Parts: sequence; structure tokens; C-alpha cells
Amino acid sequence: MSPITEVEGRRLALSNLDKVLYPATGTTKGEVLHYYATTAGALLAHLHNRPLSFLRYPDGPDGQRFFTKNPPPGTPSWVRTAEVPRSDDRAARQVLVQDLSTLMWAANLVVEFHTPQWQADDPGRADRLVIDLDPGAPATVAECCEVALWLRDRLAADGLGAYPKTSGSKGLHLLAPLEPTPSDEVTAYAKALAFEAESALPHLVVHRMTRSLRPGKVFVDFSQNSASKTTAAPYTLRARDEPTVSTPVTWEEIEAGPADPELLVFRAGDIGARLGRYGDLLGPLINRNRARPLPRG
Repeated sequence: MSPITEVEGRRLALSNLDKVLYPATGTTKGEVLHYYATTAGALLAHLHNRPLSFLRYPDGPDGQRFFTKNPPPGTPSWVRTAEVPRSDDRAARQVLVQDLSTLMWAANLVVEFHTPQWQADDPGRADRLVIDLDPGAPATVAECCEVALWLRDRLAADGLGAYPKTSGSKGLHLLAPLEPTPSDEVTAYAKALAFEAESALPHLVVHRMTRSLRPGKVFVDFSQNSASKTTAAPYTLRARDEPTVSTPVTWEEIEAGPADPELLVFRAGDIGARLGRYGDLLGPLINRNRARPLPRG
């Protein structure tokens, strides 16, 4: 029997709480659910009104992993969904995680949370720019930090404030709040930035995904600005060997990163103390007063 708990008046059956999901650290499913319950205040702000895609890994990172945009079978009737346009002109529905009860229901499925750069009531119009910095071995997050600092200054020259987070995997994400703008325009701007970064830092940066070009360099991925793409949400756990988290960081930490890349690896147990110390470092993303127009030309 799965234990039944009540969250915000909703009855949830939470299953397999003693199951080890991360063998490297012995982290159990119950500990994963506890992590999401205790970081809900920060996480929910970044999931709000964004149709979610789930990367599910119910047997841990070494088991089967599958990506789903549709509400999973058995989704409770009280879970809110939003209609989302698809490229084939057919509308579909995706889950909205707007409250703690829905968050705990989703976390019980064992998922990474991925969001688009637009909100449910304004599909295809991005309210933030995202740039994914992905190192090709032997490059590491240390090289990503160097590229991030260049991009921070370049975005500032265009009047955009950039906020960094770890991907929770190997690299970094940079985000900047925007006044709502068609996603294809944001993608074009980000692509031009990636070209410019490669020209300025040819020893460090590649703007194309081609595997043969990437060893020892940082791939500046602009494609996640596309209306159809998603990015790992702030504070989501990742399906990695250890329970690493996509974690907001300070620019001071990015500046120190090249000297000690391990400083930029954060696990579930680190996040509560960071929230206590810094609050939500990505709070400016959800402060509409920080939004700026996309630079033109």
C-alpha cells in the first residue's frame, strides 16, 4: 500500500518512498520528495503558468528515461492543464504545476521539470532569453564560466541583465528577462550572439552542434529559444549519477569557477542553505520591472 498524504486538501498516494533513486549517494525517493517540498516556494515561481515537459526516470538515472509533453496516464482531474499549439496545427494539452499539491504529484512520478521560454496565456512569445553553455570534453564548466562572463558583458552592452544558473549537468544557463517577443526573433538574436562569441573567442566557443567541432570548446546553444524547445527549470533535480540540481549562482561564483569547477556542482542537500543565504537569485526573471525589449539590429 502506498502511503496516503494530504497536501493542500488533495489526497496523494506517494509510492516507493524507500526506493533508492541515486545509488551513488543512496538518495531515496522519499528524500527526493522532501527536497521538492522544501524548495517549493522558489521552484513554483519559475514553473508558474508555463506548460511543462517531463523527463521521467522512475527507476533512477540508470533506468529507462523518457520525455513526455502530454499529461501522463492517471493524471488526477484536479491537475490543471493548458492548451498548447503544436507544429502540426493540432492543439494539445500540457500540465501546469501551479501549487504544492500538483508539484508533489509530479515529483512522485520522478521527473525533471522542463519549461518553454513563454507562458501559457501567450504561447510563442518569449518573456526571457536563454543561452545554454555546453562544454565538450576535455572542456568543463570552467571554460563555460569564461564564456559566460563574455556574454554577460555583451548582453549588458545591449541593455540586458543576465542571470546564471548551473544546468545541473555539465554546463551553465544564462537567462535574461524580456518584454514578450516572438520566439523566432529571440532565437535570431541569440544565434547572432553565438556567432559573435565564436568570433571573439575562437579558441573557446563553437556555435554549431556538430560533434567533431566541440572537443575542448563550449557550444553556445541558442536553439532553446525556439517556441517548441524547453530548458531544465531552476531548482529541478537532474537524472544524473548524483542528485544534482540546476542551481542559480552568483556572478562572483562564476568568476571563481575556472579556479575550482567543483564549486559549481550543487546537490539536493545544498539548496536549502543557499536559499537561506541568497534567496532566489533568479527572482529578477519573474519581476516584470526587470524585463527589457529585445535589442534591434
